[in-house]
Amino acid sequence: MEHDCFRHPVTILVGLGFPAEIHGVREAYAWLNEWPPSKRNPTHAIALKACRAAFAGEIDVETARGTFVAFARRANLLAPDTEAIVAASRAGALDARSQAGGSKSI
Repeated sequence: MEHDCFRHPVTILVGLGFPAEIHGVREAYAWLNEWPPSKRNPTHAIALKACRAAFAGEIDVETARGTFVAFARRANLLAPDTEAIVAASRAGALDARSQAGGSKSI
């Protein structure tokens, strides 16, 4: 796996609602760069800046992914399946944190 790849691709809706998978920081950055200037907003700027920072090794690739997901969600581009993955990963993280405090069995 390349160092700029996401653990899970982000599926966005493009064109007439066709799904496209964004697999890593380079793809996300390229896609954000092509976003029409008239539609850019602070969420777009944050995602673009996060992708640049991930290129430079200043932040984690998954952090950049999170900002891209936030942008896609606010722009109504996030595919419904991606929403389920995001929710499941959050639930899994919460479950893992709650289990970390419990007793271990051998």
